[in-house]
Parts: sequence; structure tokens; C-alpha cells
Amino acid sequence: MSGRRDSHDHHGRTEPTLGRIDDLDKPAPAPVDDGLPHVVVDEPRRRSAGPPPRPRHDAPRKRGWLIPLLVLVLIGAVTALWLQQDRLRTLLPRTELNDLLTQANQALQAGRLDGSNGDSARELFEKARDQQPDSDQARDGLRRVGQAEVARADAALSAGRLDDAESALNVARELLGGGSDIEQLDQRLSRARNPQSQTDALIGRAQDALAAGRLDGDDGAGPLFRRALDADKGNAVAARGLDKVGEALATQARQAIAANDKARANALVDRIAILVPTYGDLPSLRASLAESRKQDDQAVATLIQQGNDAMRAGRFTGEGDDTALARFRAALAADPDNPDAKAGLGQVAQALIVQANAAIDSEDDDHAARLLDEAAKLAPKSAELAAARARIAGVGPGAGAPRAGQAAPAQAGAADSDDTAQASMAVSPEQKARVADLVRRAKAAVARGDIMDPPGDSAYDLYRNALSIDGNDPAARAGLQSLPAQVEKMMVQAVSNGNVNRAENLYATLSDLAPGDASQGDMRHRLGSAWIDNALQRASQGDRQGAFQSLDRARRYVPDDPRLQSAYERIATGH
Repeated sequence: MSGRRDSHDHHGRTEPTLGRIDDLDKPAPAPVDDGLPHVVVDEPRRRSAGPPPRPRHDAPRKRGWLIPLLVLVLIGAVTALWLQQDRLRTLLPRTELNDLLTQANQALQAGRLDGSNGDSARELFEKARDQQPDSDQARDGLRRVGQAEVARADAALSAGRLDDAESALNVARELLGGGSDIEQLDQRLSRARNPQSQTDALIGRAQDALAAGRLDGDDGAGPLFRRALDADKGNAVAARGLDKVGEALATQARQAIAANDKARANALVDRIAILVPTYGDLPSLRASLAESRKQDDQAVATLIQQGNDAMRAGRFTGEGDDTALARFRAALAADPDNPDAKAGLGQVAQALIVQANAAIDSEDDDHAARLLDEAAKLAPKSAELAAARARIAGVGPGAGAPRAGQAAPAQAGAADSDDTAQASMAVSPEQKARVADLVRRAKAAVARGDIMDPPGDSAYDLYRNALSIDGNDPAARAGLQSLPAQVEKMMVQAVSNGNVNRAENLYATLSDLAPGDASQGDMRHRLGSAWIDNALQRASQGDRQGAFQSLDRARRYVPDDPRLQSAYERIATGH
């Protein structure tokens, strides 16, 4: 902007003027240094046909703090959810697992800590753990049961109930794996059982029992000398007394071996290992047992091989001693616990059931019933046996419905149409609803682990009840036949969790449901190995007697396992 001076303005006042428009686009002249401060004023932008102005970047920088904040909030929310997972689980709809945990907590509050009827806190928490191995509530419940057993042992010890205290301590040790409280109570129990003042009295009673020939039992020389030596580790009289007991028991064991009484011989050798673990002739006794067992095993193996040969030849049953049934029974007579002979009988039962199903397909129900009756003598709880019986007794086949594996005729006359209509009406809608409800309850029982027990509410009984209404129901039939596979999964989980008692019960169930199944050999080996592990664990906790009992259980399943003999030696010597 330019201006001019008014000639009449005596004060130098300048009037404003517009100036020349052509000068607007000219560059501004360089500023004159007049000694005054320079002030720069941003002018409004002029419209231009050129490219748009470049975006300013200061606004995104001001909003950049939002992203880290959102990440922190997300991490905090996830962490809070993880920390509160147990609480959140309680907000979900009640499930079978939640019901089981509720029952377990109620049993714990009622003081039903342990038992064998399926309603104790320990059993219920273990069942919950088997259903969901990562359940913190189940693991915490077992820990609380163990602590309650410690308290019970303390109270029993204070009241002088030594047997109750020992029982509670053993359970607490299994659940908690040891601990200072358990060790202190164990020492108190040992002192209560064997006070120093009673050591001489114990030795006196032991010497009297030895003179009378009472070697074992609650008032026998062996246990009395053992208690005296446990109370006084350096007592030479008790040590010499135990050596004499060992010699006497060894003599009886050799006599049993000579008489081929393997069960008695094994029991005597095991007692020597418990009472006199350092007995010098113990290794030779075990070697003699192994040699005797080897000779007997060869004879039994021959009988089993003959039974398998008869199976392949199709001679399952019948007159004479060259049938599979006769050979397997002879093997069991020689070795009542032989697992291969038991499996052989299961294979015979399975072959009879296959023949029965073929007879049912041929509509020869009388012959099928006779075959199933014969199979029931060998495998009364077989799932396949129950399914086959349902095909004969079921409503569908009895009313003229097509049998399993058979298609309906492509063409039929009026009479056939009447039969088909009658068959479709044989199972009423109410019965179908009843079958569906039984199948649903059976599946829930499988989820709880109630396969064969309790009677009436077990999966086995529920599926059978469903098939008694409709022998052709596919869901009930498939469910019943799937039970062995379900039991096998549960057993693998129980072995992994170290719950050998439950694993053993499940193995017995598996043997009942699927006798002769080839996979049971592997499951038997797993179970025996788990009992050996249990024995070593109990020995490490100071429970040597319990350790030997676990080895006895292991021998039933893996008598030839090299670890078995090694475990006996380790536990006997304490190394």
C-alpha cells in the first residue's frame, strides 16, 4: 500500500492510497534495516490453480499416542481374563465337570476324604482331573484333600489311634508327594510305635515268637524284630534276629519252589525282601524263582500256541482237547493269571459272537441264541455280546424290520407292504423318545467316566436299556460298541496322571468289554510299568512296604519286565 503527504499536514500525516494493481505480482522489495524489530504476518492463502498444498504432519503426531495406549489396554484386559479364568468358568452354564467338582467339595466339607465307593472327595476330584487334566480346581481340590489328611493324621496320632494316623499319612503322601509336615508326623508315628523304652520288650516278644516258629504276622518274629530295628538302627540283637527269620523264610520259599507252588514262593520271597532286605541269599532265591517260572512259561506258551493254531483252523469249541477253548483253559489251569490265556478265551468268545451275528442275518435266531449263551460263559460283559443279544430281542427285528446289514426288498407285494408298515409302527414315538433320552444319558455317563458303575446309571447299562427297547437303534448300538475305545483313552490318561489305581480298574473294565482285543497287550504293559514307577516313588518317600506292594501289582501285568527285578533290588537295598 502507498500513500502521499498532504501539503497542508504540518505533522507529516500520510493519506492511504490503493497503489497500482500491476505491482501486486511483483516481488516485495528487500527489507530496509531501519534498526526496528521485524514482524512477519502470514497472509491469507490465495487461490491457485497449482497443486494442492502439502498436508501438515503435526496432527498425526499429536494422535500417535493412541496406538500404544490401545495396546496397553488390550494386554491388561487379556491378563485380567487369564487371572480370573477360574472365576469366569463359574459364570458359564453348569456342566458335568462343574457338578463333579461341586460333589467333590461337598464330600470334602463333609469329611469324606478317601474311600472306594466313588463318593469320596479324592475319588471325585481325581475323576474331575481325568475329565479335564488342566483343571486348576481339580488339582487344588486334591491338594486340599491331602492337607485334610495331614490334619486327620495329626488328630489321630494325638488321640493314640496309630493305625488311623498311618492310613491318613499314606494318603497324604500320595497326594502331596511328601513335605516337612508329613515327615514330622511320620517321625512322631515311628516314636509312638517304637518308644525306646519298649525296644527291649519288642525284642523279647520277637525271640519268643521265633522260638515258637511264628515268623510272620502282626505278632510274628519278623515284624517285631523289624520294629525294634527301625526304632534302634544299631541294635545288633534285632539285626541277628532278622537274619534268623530270613533263613527260616528262605527255607520255606525253596520248599514252595520245589513243589511248584509259585504263588507261595513269590509271597515268601517278597516278605524276605520287606523284613530282611539285606538278606544274602535273596538274589539266588529270585533267580530260582525266575528259572522255575521260565520252565512253566514254556509249557504254558506251548498250550497257548496250540490254542491259536486251533483258532486259525476254525476249531473254536467242541468235543476233544484239540479245540482253542480246551487249549486256553489248560493254559489257565497251569497259570491262572496268564494274560495271553485270558485273551485267548476272549477271542473264542468273539468268534462265537461273529457266528451268532451271521445266524441272525440268516434269521436263525435259535442257533444265534445258543452261540451267544456259549459266548456269555467266557465273556459275560462283552459289548459285542450285548449288541448281538439286542438284535434278537429288539423290537425292530421281532416286528419284521430289516436286520442290520440287510436292505429292504426292492419290490414287494401287498403282504410285504403290510409287514413294512407294521415294522415302522413297532417302535412308537414315545419309545423312540425314551431311547433318545437313554442314549443322551449314556453319553453323559461316558463323559463322567461311569462306564460299568453305578449299576443302572452306567453307560453300559443305559445303552443296553436303549437297545432293549429298539434293538436296531444305530446310536445306541454304536455307543455300546464304542465303549472299549473310550475306556482305553481314559486308561491312557489315568496312567499319564499317575493314577494307577484308576488305571487298573479301567484295565479290568476294558478286559470285560473287549475280551481278546489285541490292543490290550500294550495297555497291560503300560499299566505294569506305571506300577513300577509308583513303587519307586513310594520308596523315595520312605514307604518301603507300600513300594513292595506296588511291585506285587506290577508282577501281575509284566512279570518278565527287566525293570521289575531292578526295582526290587533298589528298594530292598535302599539305593
